[in-house]
Amino acid sequence: MVRQLVYVQPRSVRWPLGHDGEVDVHLIDGTYELFRQFFGRPGHLNGAGEEVGAVRGVLRSVLSMIEEGVTHVGVATDHVVESFRNDLYDGYKTGEGMDPLILGQFGLLEEGLRALGVQVFAMVEYEADDALAAAAKVAAADSRVDRVLICTPDKDLAQSVVAGRVLQFDRRKQKMFDVDDVIEKFGVRPESIPDWLGLVGDTADGFPGLPGWGAKSAAAVLFRYGHIEDIPTAAGQWDITVRGGAKLAKTLADHRDEALLFRTLATLALDAPTVDSVDDLRWTGPTDQLDGIAERVDARDLVAKANTLAVGR
Repeated sequence: MVRQLVYVQPRSVRWPLGHDGEVDVHLIDGTYELFRQFFGRPGHLNGAGEEVGAVRGVLRSVLSMIEEGVTHVGVATDHVVESFRNDLYDGYKTGEGMDPLILGQFGLLEEGLRALGVQVFAMVEYEADDALAAAAKVAAADSRVDRVLICTPDKDLAQSVVAGRVLQFDRRKQKMFDVDDVIEKFGVRPESIPDWLGLVGDTADGFPGLPGWGAKSAAAVLFRYGHIEDIPTAAGQWDITVRGGAKLAKTLADHRDEALLFRTLATLALDAPTVDSVDDLRWTGPTDQLDGIAERVDARDLVAKANTLAVGR
């Protein structure tokens, strides 16, 4: 699995602290950020010959968010690529084909983030996306939280958006996605995103969807019916007009179990282990291990900046 990403340096922004004394919680897709840095900038070998460029980039990026005002932050990573979904479907994504130079940086990234004093969700049985969704649920349930910002462009996380409460934030494009934005982009409400992926498929995750079901047809049907099991079996029972509806209905009738399996693969697990309280996400400063990590990734600037930002936190 190889992802081709183009890095664009984010514009400097003032990160929201919330309103009326409340806080915003920022949940970051560490796997995506590592790929973004790896493919978006030249690599960097440290004195021991280790490739550390992507880790160094992510650590500096996260610290820049804290510098801009972020107070509560967590980062989710795929400690291993495989998850429980591989047991459900043989074709689900694996680490095959991934550049070993990026695979080798996941452990160091997790060490570096912890040394920076950031809460890390390193997933083994689950995926980073599951952790983001689970942590968002915990944060959104806390009355002290104004908004939860899930920092990733991954379409899977659109299912976690809750109007005015949980938003998806594409840092590269500086774009926020609320419910209306999800509908505009995908044609369905957030709660229908797993159904939409079940019909359309997700090549990045390794499942195909159903033959003939494209993004537009799936969106039109699901915007009306919401979930796969609520779609009438025969097209003649549909009260909307969709091009090729009869054929689509037959395909769904013949492959409904597959569609439901693909939806299960696309549904984020809210029981993934993350934190029990928003208080666990508050950044208060680096640990003593940051000095060694900064030395290893050739980024001594991290130590001084982190210690300065920690004053008063």
